[in-house]
Amino acid sequence: MSKPYCITPSSRRRMDPGTLWPFVWEFGDCLIAYGHTSNTTSHYLAVARHFTVWLGISSIRPDEIVKGTVESFVHHRCQCPSERRGRRTCFRPSRRNMSYLHRFIYFLVERGVVPASALPKAVPSAEPVDERISIFLDWLRRHRGIAESTIITYRRRMERLLPKLGPDPAAYDAGLVRSVVFEESARCPSYTKSITSVLRTYLRFLVANGICRPGLDHAVPTIAQWRLSTLPRYLVSADIEKLIVSCDLTKPSGIRDHAILLLLARLGLRASDIRLMRLDDIDWESGTLRVCGKGRREVRLPLPQDAGDAVLSYLNGVRPNIESDRIFLRLNAPYRPIDRHNVISRVVMRALIRAGITNAPSQGANLLRHSAATAWLRAGATLDAIGTVLRHRSADTTAHYAKVDIPTLQRVVQPWPGDLPC
Repeated sequence: MSKPYCITPSSRRRMDPGTLWPFVWEFGDCLIAYGHTSNTTSHYLAVARHFTVWLGISSIRPDEIVKGTVESFVHHRCQCPSERRGRRTCFRPSRRNMSYLHRFIYFLVERGVVPASALPKAVPSAEPVDERISIFLDWLRRHRGIAESTIITYRRRMERLLPKLGPDPAAYDAGLVRSVVFEESARCPSYTKSITSVLRTYLRFLVANGICRPGLDHAVPTIAQWRLSTLPRYLVSADIEKLIVSCDLTKPSGIRDHAILLLLARLGLRASDIRLMRLDDIDWESGTLRVCGKGRREVRLPLPQDAGDAVLSYLNGVRPNIESDRIFLRLNAPYRPIDRHNVISRVVMRALIRAGITNAPSQGANLLRHSAATAWLRAGATLDAIGTVLRHRSADTTAHYAKVDIPTLQRVVQPWPGDLPC
């Protein structure tokens, strides 16, 4: 790959990164591959070379870099040679330069050149330290099909619960379980439902493996919640069409958002379904889309014509040509797959603002999922068919949408008896 700009041999002698020179250029190649312009890449590499030159002047080896090393570089009294003859360079700790520096250090850590202790910010480990939690989370992945985003939540809850439960599961009893729940609920009432769910699942895992006494999961208190007691939050079909036509198809962002909104509105997909969608999930010949959602439940859905055309327009005209097989990517460099669900929800939020819809009951991706289910039911689709498309495990969840089917409810409603005596 061609370098973003050229450095003459004389300038390299004045600002020589030493043994890290190959990694500096590899860093620049990665930036170009991620879609950064040559001008932006040159700024990144200027900061990277300055840092490596300072390491050489300070006689600091790459494997000796720690967090304090970065702080020392930021505040050092600069006497480093510059690329320009007769001048000295100076590192200004601006927000942009600090971002460039941190990005380069992360790159070196990923390549194994610099220890992880040099990272400017604490990065949570992928796996917990406690082996018991690791085994539990692995069981959730293999036997329960829980998504990694949910695994992270389980890990955080277990890191708080396990020290209170104690090291010996055979000694757990109902009194201990309830006391732990009450203590955690008093500390943070808003997470009580989540805490009880995680603890109940962990106790079932212990029971399944014969580690604690059977039936102990029933000792976890039940949090009062009237399931399916609320009405579905949805938009009428006219407002859905306003959202879709609000996208500016002359801009890359409008083309991408148009495809996302059509998939959400026509197929009732979740935000995670859009984020994890891959190129080989679409069978263009048969016009179907493979979706694998919660619990690893995989189905093939018919791809509507307008949604398929929108996705094809995005792939052919907007999507950056990178190695990732994810369909939807970030719009700005570095071009990477969308890594958070709330990015998809913000697409819906921005569309609501453009369409001038101010009375929407919610502003996330699930709004279009609920709207699609409600529209299908009113169009005459059966609850079983809707549950299949939405991939519901329970028929009760799908029956939730029957509450807004007013014409059908009017046919089965009983007349009011009036003031008849009991």
